[in-house]
Parts: sequence; structure tokens; C-alpha cells
Amino acid sequence: MASILAYDLGASSGRALLGRLTDRKIVTEELHRFPNDPVQAGGRLHWDILRLLHEMKQALLKAKHQGVALKSLAIDSWAVDFGLLGKNGELLGNPYHYRDSHTDGMMERLFADMPESYIFERTGIQFLPFNTIYQLAAMKRAGSPLLREADRFLMIPDLLRYFLTGEKLNEFSNATTTQLFNPSKGNWDADLLAQIGIAPGLFGRVVQPGTRVGQLLPSVASELGTGSIPVIAVAEHDTGSAVAAVPATERSFAYLSCGTWSLMGTEVERPVMNELALKLNFTNEGGVEGTYRLLKNIMGLWILQETKREWEREGTSYSFPELIALAERAPAFASWFDPDDQRFLHPGEMRERISQYCRETGQKPPEQPGAVVRCILESLALKYRYVLELTERLSGNRFNGLHMVGGGIQNTLLCQWAANAIGKPVWAGPAEGSAIGNLAVQWIAQGEFANIREARAVIRESFPVTIYEPTEREAWEEAYGRFRAIAGLN
Repeated sequence: MASILAYDLGASSGRALLGRLTDRKIVTEELHRFPNDPVQAGGRLHWDILRLLHEMKQALLKAKHQGVALKSLAIDSWAVDFGLLGKNGELLGNPYHYRDSHTDGMMERLFADMPESYIFERTGIQFLPFNTIYQLAAMKRAGSPLLREADRFLMIPDLLRYFLTGEKLNEFSNATTTQLFNPSKGNWDADLLAQIGIAPGLFGRVVQPGTRVGQLLPSVASELGTGSIPVIAVAEHDTGSAVAAVPATERSFAYLSCGTWSLMGTEVERPVMNELALKLNFTNEGGVEGTYRLLKNIMGLWILQETKREWEREGTSYSFPELIALAERAPAFASWFDPDDQRFLHPGEMRERISQYCRETGQKPPEQPGAVVRCILESLALKYRYVLELTERLSGNRFNGLHMVGGGIQNTLLCQWAANAIGKPVWAGPAEGSAIGNLAVQWIAQGEFANIREARAVIRESFPVTIYEPTEREAWEEAYGRFRAIAGLN
């Protein structure tokens, strides 16, 4: 039976998923899973990109040892980060992690040269301090020798794909996240690049999801003993792949891709780049079949993950189910914070930052682990409602509920509280949304599915969806009003 392979690389872990089509049903098998831990070195936070390549090779070896013949493979990952190649094709340094502090203040400094409206009308992308444009501007202003020697810019999936195939191509969905891609022109924006002092020649041809972009290099195939395997560019931004896997029946739907980040929005045919989108700081990221994802980033479960790591460093280890159980028993609606306050962006000291936020807003800080976790999850659920309302306002659509996909849906308490907060059903599934969307676009490229609508119909029939109906409506409605006042969301 023909199989295909999806590499899905998240900000905390990676996985390789095998996919097969059997009687119009998708069957998946996790082939390999591995951590993706950033590394502090030389005062900077980096991705261990060669470790990721090593783990991807281990997945190919496992497939070979199991006798699996792969018809194709593809990669998706987080956005905005990149590697630089020298003229000889070698990688110049380990890629920076988007949470590294070298971009601190750079967004505001660039606004002195380029108004926000100028950048937004050319890109349609929301303003986040770690966007690629600010990373490159920070490197340029610091006189980075990497930029002086660079010959080609490749985002993380582009870079890993290059290691496997030797092809230097940029993929559309990830390219749009850089805040350097002009959707009106369908290409990199030369004027923005000139403003930050970066040569346009650094950037390659942009290909659409579903494009065959080479095959395993003979050297890689020989190293692993796998033979040649075609490589396909999918929606290589993991959120783009996750949205491709949303099992919606309607054309217009709201989604929440839930994991380290929470990304909420809707799918649109054309980017929404008006004054309201700029004011609300929404983004227009590329999707499959030429669509765009009108969405907003929410800090997500990163805050809980980092808090859990704090306890572990102090010698107390909790599993996520244990933390959820503690949160469920803690007093309700005791304190909240805005998850998107910039103090929560960088690693470390999350509990102290939450306490600081609470003190600044006249609230009693949570102290016990259950109270801390409850504060985090309630704050996320209430922020989901706020962003869903903004999405409806901006898109002009009213949504009957919210589709949640991604690993975060394993947190059933968050799913229920999200339903309570928005006052509408939450449809949760599939959990491996990014990997399944990755598989779906590979099958579209191979002619197994006619289009993304057919793929979503098969996904709907292949994976369970859990429905969470809202409860405690009055209590959550009253909490939402208080949360907005505390967070200053008017």
C-alpha cells in the first residue's frame, strides 16, 4: 500500500507521520517523534537545525526498516524563522529562535522610517516583534557578518528541504509570514527590502502548496539506503497545514489552531488589507489553493508550557493531566491576564510575570499550582472570545461555532472553557491537524483528491470530532465583561 510521509515540526516537538488512503479513509501512523528544544549559546537563542535534520533522517530509516515505500514526503513548521546560505551553499550559522531578544525594540525603530500603514498596505501582515522583517533589520543594524556573506534566504522548511533535495525554493504560505511578501504583486516586496537594506537577490522563487520541488539528493538516498523519494511543497507554515485539515462542511468557518501558539481566524479568498484590519492588527497569511488565512496570533499554551518547565527546574514535576485536574478544582474566575501582553513572549519567570500583571491590575495573584493553571486557561478562553468577535466584525460573517485543531485540543478543559466563553459549540479535531493537512496537500498534488474541499470531506470521515456545548453561560458572560475591563480590551 502506497504511503506518504509528513514532517510536522512544532516549536516544542517534531513528528513524522505516515499516511495511507484506504477505501477513501485516511489512516495515519506516527513513525517518529522527537523534542525540539532551543539552545542558548553565545548570548543568543537558536534552533538546533542540524538535530532536526538528523531526526528527519531517523524517520526515513524507520520507514525503510519497516519496509514502507514512500510515494512522497513534505515538511511543515513554525513561521518567520530562517537560515542563510553562503555562496558555496553552506549554512551560515544556526538560525535564530523567534523568541531571541535581538529584535527587541526593532519594530518601533523601523516605524520611524516606515509608518505601520505603509508596511501593512504592502503585506497585509500583523505587527509582531519577531516577524522576519524585524529579525533581518536587527541583523543589518548590528552589522551581522552572516548577512554580508549570505547568498540565499530560506525559511525553516525551505532550509530542511534544501538539505534533502539541494533545491533553493521559497514556499508561499511561509513566505507571506515574513512581512516582506506583497500579495498584490505575488512576490517579495523590493521596496520594503530596500528600506531595511537587504538585497532582493537573497530571496528565491516562491512556489505554491502542491508543487513538486525535487527529490532526495543521491547523496542522501545513498546515506540512508532509501532510494529516490519525491518531495512536495505543502502549506509549509504549520498553521496553513492545520487549516487545510479543518473538517468544516461550510465554506465560511472559524478555526483555532491550538498548540504552543493559538491562531484564530477564518479562510478568505483575498487578503483583507483595509484600515480596520490594520487597526485590529489582523494578518493575511497564505493558504492552500491561493486562499488566505485572515487571523490573529494569541500567545497560546506556551505560557502553560513555560510555567510547567519552571516547576520542573525547581524540582517539582507535574504531568499536563495533573495540572489540568488541579486547575479544575481551583476557584473559578479569581484572576486573569491578557495572554498577548508582551511580557509573556520571552522564556522564564512566567509565574512572576502573571503575578506582576495581577498586581498591576488590582487583582490577587494566583499562588497554588492549580490556581496558576486555571488563571492561564481561563485567560486564554476569554481571549478566544474576544478575537472571535473581532474576526466576525472584520470578515462580515457570523460563525455558528469554532473548529479547534492541533495538539492543544487534548486539553479537554480548555476546549470546554472555550465553548463556555464564546457561548457556541466547539468542534475539536483532528489533534494532528498540521500533519494531516500536510498529507492532504500531498494527495491533492498526486491527484488522489480533486481539491481541498474533497480532502476536508475525507478528513471529516476519517477522524473523530468531539463536540463541546457551552455551559454556565451567565457566569462566563459576566466574567468576559470583567476580563475585558482588566485587560483593557474595549
